[in-house]
Amino acid sequence: MKYTYACKKISLNDSIKEYAEKKISKLERYFQEGASTAFITFSVEKEHLCSVELTIRSGGTLFRAQTEAPDGDMRGAIDAAVGYIERQILKNKTRLSKRLRTDGFPVPVDEFTVTEEKEFDIVRTKHFAVKPMSPEEAILQMNLLDHSFFVFRNSDDDSLSIVYQRKAGGYGLIVTDDAEA
Repeated sequence: MKYTYACKKISLNDSIKEYAEKKISKLERYFQEGASTAFITFSVEKEHLCSVELTIRSGGTLFRAQTEAPDGDMRGAIDAAVGYIERQILKNKTRLSKRLRTDGFPVPVDEFTVTEEKEFDIVRTKHFAVKPMSPEEAILQMNLLDHSFFVFRNSDDDSLSIVYQRKAGGYGLIVTDDAEA
């Protein structure tokens, strides 16, 4: 597994880095050897609230956890993030087993520029490849990322689609139509 670190409002200590690699390496048994990457962001919020954001990419799947620990306990935040991702994997093990071992991670599409209008303040832009998948796979990926919606290309009809969590429970599916109005 390849590791990438980022720090916000904190300097990274080698012992924390080694601890994170030791804990995250326990997850390698779920992934194809050498085909996964881990991106870890360490930050300190307020005065003593340590935060760890862990994103693991493998196959066509992303796993993400963001945890916090009080009183400068960065190791506790790392443990919580790794535990959260491991629970996600085990909860969805049967569905993920084929995808984690067979798919390659999609190559990101060409980057594009966003022009900002004065009325709208875009504070973050993300680039990602829209992978063909079924709505069920998209819901699984949305839950793994702990997001409320997920954009994907529907493998049934090649339409750009969105799945989302409904406030009243269950999931919704939005399918785009290429027909002109």
